[in-house]
Amino acid sequence: MLEFFKSLEGKIRPLAHFEPGCWINLTAPTPQEIEEVRQILGLPLDFLHYPLDPDERPRVERENGYLLIIFKTSVPMGDKADFPFDTVPVGLIHAKDALVTVCSSPDTVLSDIKQGTLRYVSTAKKNRLTLQIFSLSAQRFLAHLRQIEKLAELAEDRLQSSTRNQELLELLKLQKSLVYFMTALRSNEAMMERIRREHLFEMFPDDTDLLNDVLTENLQAIQMTEINTNILSTMMGAFASVISNNLNAVMKFLAVATVVVAIPTLITGIFGMNVKLPLEDTPEALPIILLSALGAVGVVLYILWRRGWL
Repeated sequence: MLEFFKSLEGKIRPLAHFEPGCWINLTAPTPQEIEEVRQILGLPLDFLHYPLDPDERPRVERENGYLLIIFKTSVPMGDKADFPFDTVPVGLIHAKDALVTVCSSPDTVLSDIKQGTLRYVSTAKKNRLTLQIFSLSAQRFLAHLRQIEKLAELAEDRLQSSTRNQELLELLKLQKSLVYFMTALRSNEAMMERIRREHLFEMFPDDTDLLNDVLTENLQAIQMTEINTNILSTMMGAFASVISNNLNAVMKFLAVATVVVAIPTLITGIFGMNVKLPLEDTPEALPIILLSALGAVGVVLYILWRRGWL
């Protein structure tokens, strides 16, 4: 999808075609759309293809006066995916008359910007908009990390009485997302540190402060990811034992129930055989047999209770 946007009074507005100072957004673009943007701005073709590689690492590259910045942002994968959150690369290309963004996923930080999440946006100020996108991406990581915490708490509540592996598998999926988050956040940090260190594009004092704030938020996300990873690792080991103990308790209950049920079955079975037995001619035989069976059950239950098996 090829889209054109331009800011008007600090808000993003869609355009029907290219205008100088606009923002060009390519989402899972077709070859025809890529070629159209290349012809408009004269961009290197590789710059438009690099961000579409899901394994592309965050980095900065210059070529023929064009600046390519690749960073990673978090994306929700949905309930049917193997894990709840993943990361995808996003490309920011600084051209003379426009800022170009390229991404393969429709649900990223770029979609948040299109929905008006950012205030006081100026598409003509490419450097400032780039830093705002970094900031929004860091906030998106933090929001998804909080969702992971809630999902982990829900799984923890179910694990306390569970005898299945389903909850452990859910924790494993969350841990997998955290691994992707940690890799992306550390790579983003290295990329932004290079921008700050080498002054790869012009920044005013406010821009420098914003970049420092973004690095602080990114560091906070890294620390939250580390904490959640450690908690999940500890939790998975502890609750594996909990599941085993819960299963042992169920097996113990079933064993006791089997013994208790077997006693009256044995007694009534003996008196039901086709041989001469005591109490055969006694009218009160049935109540006596039943009371004897219940008494034997009571004795067995008392013995099990005294031994701490109940």
